[in-house]
Amino acid sequence: MRKEYETIIGLEVHVELATRTKIFCGCSTVFGGAPNTHTCPVCTGMPGSLPVLNRQVVELALRVGLAANCQINQFCKFDRKNYFYPDNPQNYQISQLYLPICRDGFIAIGTAGGEKRIRIHEIHMEEDAGKLIHDEWEDCSLVDYNRSGVPLIEIVSEPDMRNADEVISYLERLRLLIQYLGASDCKLQEGSMRADVNLSVREKGSDVLGTRTEMKNLNSFKAITRAIEGETKRQIERLEEGKPVIQETRRWDDNKEYSYAMRSKEDAKDYRYFPDPDLPPIYIDDAWLEAVRGRIPELAPDKMRRYQEEYGLSEYDSRLLTGSRQTAELFEKTTALCKNAKKAANWLIGDVSRLMKERGIGPEDLVLSPGHLAKLITLTGAGRINLNTAREVLEAVFDGDRDPEAYVKEHGLLMVNDDEALEKAVEAALKANPKTVEEYRAGKTKVMGFLVGQVMKGMKGKANPAKVNEILAERLKG
Repeated sequence: MRKEYETIIGLEVHVELATRTKIFCGCSTVFGGAPNTHTCPVCTGMPGSLPVLNRQVVELALRVGLAANCQINQFCKFDRKNYFYPDNPQNYQISQLYLPICRDGFIAIGTAGGEKRIRIHEIHMEEDAGKLIHDEWEDCSLVDYNRSGVPLIEIVSEPDMRNADEVISYLERLRLLIQYLGASDCKLQEGSMRADVNLSVREKGSDVLGTRTEMKNLNSFKAITRAIEGETKRQIERLEEGKPVIQETRRWDDNKEYSYAMRSKEDAKDYRYFPDPDLPPIYIDDAWLEAVRGRIPELAPDKMRRYQEEYGLSEYDSRLLTGSRQTAELFEKTTALCKNAKKAANWLIGDVSRLMKERGIGPEDLVLSPGHLAKLITLTGAGRINLNTAREVLEAVFDGDRDPEAYVKEHGLLMVNDDEALEKAVEAALKANPKTVEEYRAGKTKVMGFLVGQVMKGMKGKANPAKVNEILAERLKG
Protein backbone atom coordinates (compact mmCIF):
# COMPACT_ATOMS: atom_id res chain seq x y z
CA MET A 1 0.00 0.00 0.00
CA ARG A 2 1.42 3.38 -1.08
CA LYS A 3 2.25 5.75 1.75
CA GLU A 4 0.60 9.16 1.98
CA TYR A 5 2.75 12.20 2.68
CA GLU A 6 2.24 15.65 4.12
CA THR A 7 4.26 18.73 3.12
CA ILE A 8 5.49 21.09 5.86
CA ILE A 9 6.42 24.59 4.70
CA GLY A 10 7.82 27.66 6.44
CA LEU A 11 8.90 30.89 4.74
CA GLU A 12 11.59 33.49 5.22
CA VAL A 13 10.36 36.59 3.38
CA HIS A 14 12.79 39.43 2.69
CA VAL A 15 11.22 42.85 2.11
CA GLU A 16 13.14 45.97 1.08
CA LEU A 17 11.82 48.93 3.06
CA ALA A 18 10.62 52.11 1.34
CA THR A 19 13.18 54.51 2.76
CA ARG A 20 14.92 57.16 0.65
CA THR A 21 18.33 56.24 2.07
CA LYS A 22 20.05 53.04 3.18
CA ILE A 23 19.93 51.53 6.64
CA PHE A 24 23.35 52.72 7.89
CA CYS A 25 24.37 55.49 5.46
CA GLY A 26 22.92 58.33 3.36
CA CYS A 27 23.14 56.62 -0.05
CA SER A 28 20.04 56.46 -2.25
CA THR A 29 17.87 53.32 -2.32
CA VAL A 30 16.33 54.12 -5.74
CA PHE A 31 16.10 51.01 -7.92
CA GLY A 32 17.79 50.89 -11.31
CA GLY A 33 20.71 53.32 -10.98
CA ALA A 34 23.94 52.81 -12.95
CA PRO A 35 26.10 50.14 -11.23
CA ASN A 36 28.01 51.28 -8.15
CA THR A 37 26.69 54.87 -8.22
CA HIS A 38 24.63 54.65 -5.00
CA THR A 39 27.60 53.81 -2.81
CA CYS A 40 29.90 55.26 -0.15
CA PRO A 41 32.63 53.98 2.22
CA VAL A 42 30.01 52.62 4.68
CA CYS A 43 27.98 50.46 2.27
CA THR A 44 31.08 49.26 0.42
CA GLY A 45 32.71 48.14 3.67
CA MET A 46 35.74 50.44 3.67
CA PRO A 47 38.01 50.13 6.74
CA GLY A 48 37.27 52.67 9.45
CA SER A 49 33.79 53.59 8.22
CA LEU A 50 31.05 53.57 10.85
CA PRO A 51 27.32 52.79 10.47
CA VAL A 52 24.59 55.17 11.69
CA LEU A 53 21.09 53.70 12.01
CA ASN A 54 18.29 55.16 9.87
CA ARG A 55 15.41 55.85 12.31
CA GLN A 56 12.76 55.32 9.61
CA VAL A 57 13.86 51.69 9.21
CA VAL A 58 12.89 51.05 12.84
CA GLU A 59 9.55 52.85 12.36
CA LEU A 60 8.63 50.83 9.27
CA ALA A 61 9.64 47.56 10.94
CA LEU A 62 7.48 48.50 13.94
CA ARG A 63 4.56 49.31 11.65
CA VAL A 64 4.73 45.87 10.00
CA GLY A 65 5.18 44.10 13.34
CA LEU A 66 2.17 45.80 14.94
CA ALA A 67 -0.05 45.15 11.90
CA ALA A 68 1.07 41.50 11.90
CA ASN A 69 -0.03 41.06 15.54
CA CYS A 70 3.55 40.70 16.83
CA GLN A 71 5.00 41.25 20.28
CA ILE A 72 7.41 44.20 20.10
CA ASN A 73 10.82 43.88 21.75
CA GLN A 74 11.23 47.40 23.06
CA PHE A 75 14.87 46.64 23.74
CA CYS A 76 16.58 45.12 20.70
CA LYS A 77 20.02 45.16 19.09
CA PHE A 78 22.05 44.35 15.99
CA ASP A 79 24.42 41.40 15.51
CA ARG A 80 27.08 40.56 12.94
CA LYS A 81 26.51 37.53 10.74
CA ASN A 82 29.97 36.61 9.48
CA TYR A 83 30.54 35.07 6.06
CA PHE A 84 32.61 35.77 2.96
CA TYR A 85 30.95 36.32 -0.39
CA PRO A 86 31.93 38.77 -3.16
CA ASP A 87 28.65 40.77 -2.92
CA ASN A 88 29.16 41.20 0.85
CA PRO A 89 31.97 43.79 1.02
CA GLN A 90 32.38 43.85 4.83
CA ASN A 91 32.60 40.02 5.02
CA TYR A 92 29.71 40.23 7.47
CA GLN A 93 26.06 41.26 7.37
CA ILE A 94 24.51 43.41 10.09
CA SER A 95 21.35 41.60 11.18
CA GLN A 96 19.45 40.64 14.37
CA LEU A 97 19.70 37.18 15.89
CA TYR A 98 19.48 37.36 19.67
CA LEU A 99 17.01 40.23 20.17
CA PRO A 100 14.97 40.88 16.98
CA ILE A 101 12.54 43.79 16.92
CA CYS A 102 9.33 41.66 16.63
CA ARG A 103 8.27 38.17 17.72
CA ASP A 104 5.24 35.88 17.95
CA GLY A 105 2.73 37.33 15.49
CA PHE A 106 0.38 35.87 12.90
CA ILE A 107 -1.25 36.50 9.52
CA ALA A 108 -4.75 35.10 8.94
CA ILE A 109 -5.36 33.53 5.52
CA GLY A 110 -8.40 32.05 3.83
CA THR A 111 -8.37 28.33 2.97
CA ALA A 112 -10.92 25.83 1.67
CA GLY A 113 -11.43 24.78 5.30
CA GLY A 114 -11.93 28.35 6.55
CA GLU A 115 -9.61 30.90 8.15
CA LYS A 116 -6.15 29.72 9.19
CA ARG A 117 -3.51 31.58 11.18
CA ILE A 118 0.06 31.39 9.93
CA ARG A 119 2.27 32.13 12.91
CA ILE A 120 5.18 34.53 12.58
CA HIS A 121 8.21 33.44 14.57
CA GLU A 122 10.01 36.78 14.27
CA ILE A 123 10.64 39.89 12.19
CA HIS A 124 14.15 41.30 12.21
CA MET A 125 15.95 44.20 10.53
CA GLU A 126 19.06 43.75 8.45
CA GLU A 127 21.01 45.14 5.51
CA ASP A 128 20.84 43.76 1.98
CA ALA A 129 23.90 42.49 0.12
CA GLY A 130 25.11 43.67 -3.28
CA LYS A 131 24.26 41.92 -6.52
CA LEU A 132 26.43 39.66 -8.65
CA ILE A 133 25.99 39.84 -12.42
CA HIS A 134 27.31 36.81 -14.29
CA ASP A 135 28.37 37.86 -17.80
CA GLU A 136 28.48 34.71 -19.92
CA TRP A 137 29.62 36.62 -23.01
CA GLU A 138 32.73 37.98 -21.29
CA ASP A 139 33.04 34.86 -19.08
CA CYS A 140 33.26 36.88 -15.87
CA SER A 141 31.23 37.94 -12.84
CA LEU A 142 30.69 41.59 -11.94
CA VAL A 143 29.41 43.06 -8.69
CA ASP A 144 27.05 46.01 -8.22
CA TYR A 145 27.03 47.43 -4.67
CA ASN A 146 24.02 49.74 -5.18
CA ARG A 147 21.84 47.29 -3.25
CA SER A 148 24.40 46.79 -0.50
CA GLY A 149 23.02 48.40 2.67
CA VAL A 150 19.44 48.74 1.42
CA PRO A 151 17.24 48.16 4.51
CA LEU A 152 15.43 44.85 4.82
CA ILE A 153 13.05 43.20 7.19
CA GLU A 154 13.04 39.42 7.24
CA ILE A 155 9.70 37.90 8.21
CA VAL A 156 10.20 34.33 9.45
CA SER A 157 7.08 32.16 9.67
CA GLU A 158 6.55 28.99 11.64
CA PRO A 159 6.20 25.81 9.51
CA ASP A 160 2.41 26.15 9.38
CA MET A 161 1.73 25.91 5.63
CA ARG A 162 0.88 22.63 3.94
CA ASN A 163 0.72 23.36 0.21
CA ALA A 164 1.48 25.96 -2.46
CA ASP A 165 -2.03 27.47 -2.25
CA GLU A 166 -1.56 28.32 1.43
CA VAL A 167 1.89 29.75 0.73
CA ILE A 168 0.60 32.03 -2.05
CA SER A 169 -2.38 33.11 0.08
CA TYR A 170 0.02 34.00 2.93
CA LEU A 171 2.34 35.93 0.60
CA GLU A 172 -0.55 37.82 -1.00
CA ARG A 173 -1.92 38.82 2.42
CA LEU A 174 1.55 39.82 3.59
CA ARG A 175 2.27 41.86 0.45
CA LEU A 176 -1.08 43.66 0.63
CA LEU A 177 -0.55 44.44 4.34
CA ILE A 178 2.94 45.86 3.75
CA GLN A 179 1.82 47.92 0.73
CA TYR A 180 -1.07 49.44 2.71
CA LEU A 181 1.36 50.34 5.49
CA GLY A 182 3.59 52.13 2.95
CA ALA A 183 6.53 50.06 4.23
CA SER A 184 7.52 48.69 0.79
CA ASP A 185 6.25 48.50 -2.79
CA CYS A 186 6.81 44.70 -2.62
CA LYS A 187 7.65 44.47 -6.32
CA LEU A 188 8.73 40.88 -6.76
CA GLN A 189 10.11 41.60 -10.26
CA GLU A 190 12.50 44.19 -8.80
CA GLY A 191 13.51 42.02 -5.85
CA SER A 192 11.95 44.23 -3.18
CA MET A 193 10.05 41.16 -1.96
CA ARG A 194 11.54 37.68 -2.23
CA ALA A 195 11.04 34.44 -0.38
CA ASP A 196 13.13 31.50 0.82
CA VAL A 197 11.07 28.31 1.07
CA ASN A 198 11.88 25.81 3.83
CA LEU A 199 10.20 22.50 2.97
CA SER A 200 10.07 18.97 4.30
CA VAL A 201 7.74 16.00 3.90
CA ARG A 202 6.57 13.38 6.37
CA GLU A 203 4.12 10.52 6.45
CA LYS A 204 0.56 11.63 7.12
CA GLY A 205 -0.33 11.21 10.78
CA SER A 206 3.26 11.56 11.96
CA ASP A 207 4.18 14.37 14.34
CA VAL A 208 7.91 14.10 13.58
CA LEU A 209 9.26 16.68 11.16
CA GLY A 210 11.22 15.45 8.16
CA THR A 211 14.57 16.82 7.01
CA ARG A 212 14.06 20.20 5.40
CA THR A 213 15.67 21.89 2.46
CA GLU A 214 15.77 25.61 1.72
CA MET A 215 15.18 27.13 -1.72
CA LYS A 216 16.57 30.66 -1.91
CA ASN A 217 15.40 34.00 -3.35
CA LEU A 218 12.28 33.00 -5.27
CA ASN A 219 10.77 36.19 -6.69
CA SER A 220 7.54 35.26 -8.43
CA PHE A 221 4.43 33.48 -7.20
CA LYS A 222 4.53 31.12 -10.19
CA ALA A 223 8.14 30.17 -9.45
CA ILE A 224 7.30 29.62 -5.77
CA THR A 225 4.37 27.37 -6.68
CA ARG A 226 6.43 25.29 -9.12
CA ALA A 227 9.37 25.10 -6.70
CA ILE A 228 7.14 23.77 -3.90
CA GLU A 229 5.53 21.19 -6.17
CA GLY A 230 8.88 20.13 -7.66
CA GLU A 231 10.73 19.87 -4.34
CA THR A 232 7.82 17.98 -2.70
CA LYS A 233 7.90 15.44 -5.52
CA ARG A 234 11.72 15.12 -5.31
CA GLN A 235 11.72 14.49 -1.56
CA ILE A 236 8.89 11.93 -1.75
CA GLU A 237 10.70 10.07 -4.53
CA ARG A 238 13.88 9.90 -2.39
CA LEU A 239 11.94 8.56 0.60
CA GLU A 240 10.14 6.00 -1.58
CA GLU A 241 13.54 4.84 -2.88
CA GLY A 242 14.86 4.49 0.67
CA LYS A 243 17.28 7.41 0.27
CA PRO A 244 17.67 10.13 2.92
CA VAL A 245 16.74 13.76 2.29
CA ILE A 246 19.85 15.87 2.87
CA GLN A 247 19.55 19.17 4.73
CA GLU A 248 20.90 21.70 2.27
CA THR A 249 20.30 24.94 0.40
CA ARG A 250 18.99 24.39 -3.13
CA ARG A 251 18.60 26.66 -6.14
CA TRP A 252 15.34 26.44 -8.11
CA ASP A 253 15.78 26.74 -11.89
CA ASP A 254 12.37 27.88 -13.09
CA ASN A 255 13.21 27.34 -16.77
CA LYS A 256 14.19 23.70 -16.22
CA GLU A 257 11.64 23.28 -13.38
CA TYR A 258 14.30 21.57 -11.30
CA SER A 259 16.19 22.34 -8.08
CA TYR A 260 19.85 21.57 -7.54
CA ALA A 261 22.07 21.61 -4.47
CA MET A 262 24.07 24.77 -3.73
CA ARG A 263 25.61 24.08 -0.33
CA SER A 264 25.02 22.13 2.86
CA LYS A 265 22.75 24.01 5.24
CA GLU A 266 24.52 26.33 7.65
CA ASP A 267 23.43 26.69 11.26
CA ALA A 268 23.63 29.87 13.32
CA LYS A 269 26.94 28.70 14.83
CA ASP A 270 28.51 28.62 11.35
CA TYR A 271 28.01 32.37 11.05
CA ARG A 272 29.74 33.13 14.38
CA TYR A 273 27.19 35.77 15.37
CA PHE A 274 28.20 38.38 17.92
CA PRO A 275 26.74 41.78 18.93
CA ASP A 276 27.76 44.55 16.54
CA PRO A 277 30.28 46.71 18.43
CA ASP A 278 29.62 49.82 16.31
CA LEU A 279 25.86 50.02 16.92
CA PRO A 280 24.29 50.65 20.33
CA PRO A 281 21.14 48.77 21.36
CA ILE A 282 17.78 50.29 20.40
CA TYR A 283 15.31 51.28 23.09
CA ILE A 284 11.75 51.87 21.90
CA ASP A 285 9.88 53.72 24.63
CA ASP A 286 6.09 53.63 25.05
CA ALA A 287 5.61 57.06 23.52
CA TRP A 288 7.47 56.11 20.34
CA LEU A 289 5.61 52.81 20.06
CA GLU A 290 2.20 54.48 20.48
CA ALA A 291 3.11 57.19 17.97
CA VAL A 292 3.90 54.50 15.38
CA ARG A 293 0.70 52.61 16.24
CA GLY A 294 -1.26 55.82 15.66
CA ARG A 295 0.20 56.16 12.16
CA ILE A 296 -1.02 52.74 10.99
CA PRO A 297 -3.62 53.44 8.26
CA GLU A 298 -6.92 51.68 7.70
CA LEU A 299 -6.02 48.24 6.32
CA ALA A 300 -7.72 46.21 3.60
CA PRO A 301 -10.03 44.04 5.81
CA ASP A 302 -11.33 47.15 7.63
CA LYS A 303 -11.83 48.98 4.33
CA MET A 304 -13.77 46.01 2.96
CA ARG A 305 -16.18 46.10 5.88
CA ARG A 306 -16.56 49.88 5.67
CA TYR A 307 -17.28 49.84 1.92
CA GLN A 308 -20.10 47.37 2.49
CA GLU A 309 -21.57 49.31 5.43
CA GLU A 310 -20.98 52.90 4.24
CA TYR A 311 -21.45 52.56 0.47
CA GLY A 312 -23.68 49.48 0.28
CA LEU A 313 -21.22 47.64 -1.98
CA SER A 314 -21.13 43.87 -2.26
CA GLU A 315 -18.42 41.81 -0.58
CA TYR A 316 -17.10 40.89 -4.05
CA ASP A 317 -16.83 44.51 -5.22
CA SER A 318 -15.28 45.58 -1.91
CA ARG A 319 -12.64 42.86 -2.15
CA LEU A 320 -11.66 43.93 -5.68
CA LEU A 321 -11.48 47.61 -4.74
CA THR A 322 -9.30 46.94 -1.70
CA GLY A 323 -7.03 44.53 -3.61
CA SER A 324 -4.45 47.31 -3.88
CA ARG A 325 -3.86 50.48 -1.87
CA GLN A 326 -3.77 52.59 -5.04
CA THR A 327 -7.15 51.29 -6.29
CA ALA A 328 -8.76 51.89 -2.89
CA GLU A 329 -7.38 55.46 -2.79
CA LEU A 330 -8.59 56.16 -6.34
CA PHE A 331 -12.04 54.80 -5.48
CA GLU A 332 -12.40 56.87 -2.30
CA LYS A 333 -11.20 60.13 -3.88
CA THR A 334 -13.37 59.61 -6.97
CA THR A 335 -16.42 58.86 -4.82
CA ALA A 336 -15.85 62.01 -2.74
CA LEU A 337 -15.92 64.09 -5.95
CA CYS A 338 -18.74 62.44 -7.93
CA LYS A 339 -20.88 61.47 -4.89
CA ASN A 340 -21.73 58.07 -6.43
CA ALA A 341 -19.84 55.15 -4.91
CA LYS A 342 -21.58 52.48 -6.97
CA LYS A 343 -20.77 54.19 -10.27
CA ALA A 344 -17.15 54.77 -9.21
CA ALA A 345 -16.86 51.09 -8.21
CA ASN A 346 -18.37 49.90 -11.51
CA TRP A 347 -15.99 52.00 -13.60
CA LEU A 348 -12.92 50.89 -11.64
CA ILE A 349 -13.84 47.20 -11.56
CA GLY A 350 -14.99 47.25 -15.18
CA ASP A 351 -13.47 49.52 -17.81
CA VAL A 352 -10.48 50.85 -15.84
CA SER A 353 -9.40 47.30 -14.92
CA ARG A 354 -9.88 46.17 -18.53
CA LEU A 355 -7.66 48.97 -19.85
CA MET A 356 -4.97 48.25 -17.25
CA LYS A 357 -4.97 44.58 -18.27
CA GLU A 358 -4.76 45.47 -21.97
CA ARG A 359 -1.79 47.76 -21.31
CA GLY A 360 -0.09 45.34 -18.93
CA ILE A 361 0.13 47.80 -16.02
CA GLY A 362 -0.67 47.55 -12.33
CA PRO A 363 -2.56 49.98 -10.07
CA GLU A 364 0.74 51.55 -8.98
CA ASP A 365 1.38 52.62 -12.61
CA LEU A 366 -2.07 54.13 -13.18
CA VAL A 367 -1.97 57.84 -14.07
CA LEU A 368 -5.76 58.39 -14.31
CA SER A 369 -6.65 60.97 -11.65
CA PRO A 370 -9.69 60.87 -9.36
CA GLY A 371 -10.79 64.28 -10.67
CA HIS A 372 -10.90 63.15 -14.28
CA LEU A 373 -12.59 59.82 -13.52
CA ALA A 374 -15.19 61.68 -11.42
CA LYS A 375 -15.80 64.13 -14.31
CA LEU A 376 -16.43 61.23 -16.69
CA ILE A 377 -18.92 59.67 -14.26
CA THR A 378 -20.67 63.04 -13.79
CA LEU A 379 -20.87 63.68 -17.56
CA THR A 380 -22.51 60.29 -18.03
CA GLY A 381 -24.84 60.63 -15.05
CA ALA A 382 -26.03 64.06 -16.21
CA GLY A 383 -26.90 62.69 -19.65
CA ARG A 384 -24.31 64.84 -21.42
CA ILE A 385 -22.68 61.78 -23.01
CA ASN A 386 -23.96 58.22 -23.30
CA LEU A 387 -22.27 55.12 -21.92
CA ASN A 388 -20.68 54.03 -25.20
CA THR A 389 -19.22 57.50 -25.76
CA ALA A 390 -17.99 57.57 -22.16
CA ARG A 391 -16.08 54.32 -22.74
CA GLU A 392 -14.50 55.75 -25.88
CA VAL A 393 -13.54 58.90 -23.99
CA LEU A 394 -11.99 56.88 -21.15
CA GLU A 395 -9.86 54.97 -23.67
CA ALA A 396 -8.73 58.26 -25.24
CA VAL A 397 -7.79 60.03 -21.99
CA PHE A 398 -6.56 56.98 -20.03
CA ASP A 399 -2.82 57.03 -20.78
CA GLY A 400 -2.19 60.76 -20.55
CA ASP A 401 -4.81 61.58 -17.89
CA ARG A 402 -6.43 64.21 -20.10
CA ASP A 403 -9.52 66.15 -19.04
CA PRO A 404 -12.53 64.15 -20.32
CA GLU A 405 -14.83 67.18 -20.43
CA ALA A 406 -12.36 69.11 -22.60
CA TYR A 407 -11.96 66.05 -24.84
CA VAL A 408 -15.75 65.69 -25.25
CA LYS A 409 -16.14 69.36 -26.25
CA GLU A 410 -13.11 69.29 -28.53
CA HIS A 411 -14.47 66.31 -30.47
CA GLY A 412 -18.13 67.36 -30.46
CA LEU A 413 -19.29 64.34 -28.47
CA LEU A 414 -21.90 66.00 -26.25
CA MET A 415 -25.18 64.11 -26.38
CA VAL A 416 -28.10 65.58 -28.31
CA ASN A 417 -31.11 66.14 -26.04
CA ASP A 418 -32.97 68.49 -28.38
CA ASP A 419 -36.50 67.07 -28.86
CA GLU A 420 -36.92 68.49 -32.35
CA ALA A 421 -33.66 66.96 -33.61
CA LEU A 422 -34.51 63.62 -32.02
CA GLU A 423 -38.05 63.66 -33.50
CA LYS A 424 -36.54 64.14 -36.96
CA ALA A 425 -34.06 61.29 -36.45
CA VAL A 426 -36.82 58.95 -35.20
CA GLU A 427 -39.03 59.87 -38.15
CA ALA A 428 -36.19 59.13 -40.58
CA ALA A 429 -35.51 55.74 -38.95
CA LEU A 430 -39.23 54.75 -39.08
CA LYS A 431 -39.54 55.74 -42.74
CA ALA A 432 -36.38 53.77 -43.65
CA ASN A 433 -37.57 50.61 -41.87
CA PRO A 434 -41.33 50.14 -42.52
CA LYS A 435 -41.12 46.34 -42.30
CA THR A 436 -39.59 46.53 -38.81
CA VAL A 437 -42.33 48.96 -37.75
CA GLU A 438 -44.96 46.44 -38.89
CA GLU A 439 -43.22 43.64 -36.97
CA TYR A 440 -43.23 45.74 -33.79
CA ARG A 441 -46.91 46.59 -34.13
CA ALA A 442 -47.64 42.91 -34.75
CA GLY A 443 -46.20 42.13 -31.30
CA LYS A 444 -42.52 41.52 -32.05
CA THR A 445 -41.32 44.10 -29.51
CA LYS A 446 -37.69 42.91 -29.54
CA VAL A 447 -37.12 44.88 -32.77
CA MET A 448 -37.23 48.08 -30.69
CA GLY A 449 -33.50 47.65 -30.07
CA PHE A 450 -32.81 47.64 -33.80
CA LEU A 451 -34.83 50.84 -34.29
CA VAL A 452 -33.02 52.56 -31.42
CA GLY A 453 -29.75 51.54 -33.05
CA GLN A 454 -30.84 53.06 -36.36
CA VAL A 455 -31.68 56.36 -34.69
CA MET A 456 -28.33 56.36 -32.86
CA LYS A 457 -26.58 55.64 -36.14
CA GLY A 458 -28.35 58.57 -37.78
CA MET A 459 -27.30 60.82 -34.87
CA LYS A 460 -23.69 59.51 -35.01
CA GLY A 461 -24.02 58.01 -31.54
CA LYS A 462 -24.79 61.35 -29.88
CA ALA A 463 -28.50 60.88 -29.22
CA ASN A 464 -29.80 60.39 -25.69
CA PRO A 465 -30.85 56.68 -25.69
CA ALA A 466 -33.49 57.21 -22.99
CA LYS A 467 -35.18 59.97 -24.98
CA VAL A 468 -34.90 57.96 -28.20
CA ASN A 469 -36.69 55.04 -26.53
CA GLU A 470 -39.35 57.38 -25.18
CA ILE A 471 -40.05 59.04 -28.55
CA LEU A 472 -40.01 55.74 -30.43
CA ALA A 473 -42.44 54.11 -27.99
CA GLU A 474 -44.81 57.05 -28.41
CA ARG A 475 -44.60 57.04 -32.23
CA LEU A 476 -45.06 53.29 -32.51
CA LYS A 477 -48.32 53.33 -30.58
CA GLY A 478 -50.23 54.37 -33.70
